[in-house]
Amino acid sequence: MENVRPADMQRIRTTELAEEFIEQAVAECRKQIGDKKVLLALSGGVDSSVVAKLLIKAIGKQLVCIHVNHGLMRKGESDQVIEVFKENLGSNLIYVDATERFLTKLEGVSDPEQKRKIIGSEFIDVFAEEASKLNGISYLAQGTIYPDITESKGIKSHHNVGGLPKELNFTLVEPIRLLYKDEVRMVGRALGLPEEMVSRQPFPGPGLGVRCVGAITRDRLAAVRESDAILREEFAKAGLQGKVWQYFTIIPDFKSTGIKDGARSFEWPVVIRAVNTRDAVTATIEEIDWAVLAKITDRITHEVPGVNRVLYDLTPKPTGTIEWE
Repeated sequence: MENVRPADMQRIRTTELAEEFIEQAVAECRKQIGDKKVLLALSGGVDSSVVAKLLIKAIGKQLVCIHVNHGLMRKGESDQVIEVFKENLGSNLIYVDATERFLTKLEGVSDPEQKRKIIGSEFIDVFAEEASKLNGISYLAQGTIYPDITESKGIKSHHNVGGLPKELNFTLVEPIRLLYKDEVRMVGRALGLPEEMVSRQPFPGPGLGVRCVGAITRDRLAAVRESDAILREEFAKAGLQGKVWQYFTIIPDFKSTGIKDGARSFEWPVVIRAVNTRDAVTATIEEIDWAVLAKITDRITHEVPGVNRVLYDLTPKPTGTIEWE
């Protein structure tokens, strides 16, 4: 399949153009796939969700989705994948809760690259194990988008599973490979996916594993998940969802002294990161209204166990990176 975006290809900026793209993509997928079966690693992110909905429209039950919950997902993310694709759309969705498997492998591992390798390798192993149980699969669908091709020669690092064993080396189906992220979102809206899923901000393949800085512990991972949910909820209330490119919380592996319920506490800080960028090569810091930050701080310090401080990361990229690990 052609991986060079035509110079005269219109940017998808309207619902009409998105619908035209969907009609063309559906026809191309039907022509390529025929009566064969397709396998998709459905993470719940924007790209894989749009590919799933496109393929359901094109080939229906010929698509088999596998959603692997590695225990490092954002709050409610796996539940939404099940609700949207299995309960509402009736798709062939295989849900694998591999939380214990991943967290056991990650115990005591503090090096960021080692954590990423373990998560990526384990994901491929789990996906391959599930795929090997299936019969008649001829194609592997991926949510590759155009920046993936131009920046990394078409291989996405985690949820795309190019490292499958040779006996599971399927032919690729990449229906959104020529689209930019904003175009993928337009197509998702035209397909009728929930706005919360379509507007979901970028999320690293290793998930919250790179936001629980250092060796991952279950209590600190839970604190990252809860504080992130509070941040996203309050940003939405303040009208910042969609205005800020990416925002999340981090909990580093150290504690500081504080006071809770009139007694001395020794607990973690939560760091808020909120950045704007066009290309992720450079990033600026979003200036958040003080009242919004005060509300978030109050909620996190009172609702998240093990936390007594909230900090705001003011570092642009460079010198910092967007993620902490």
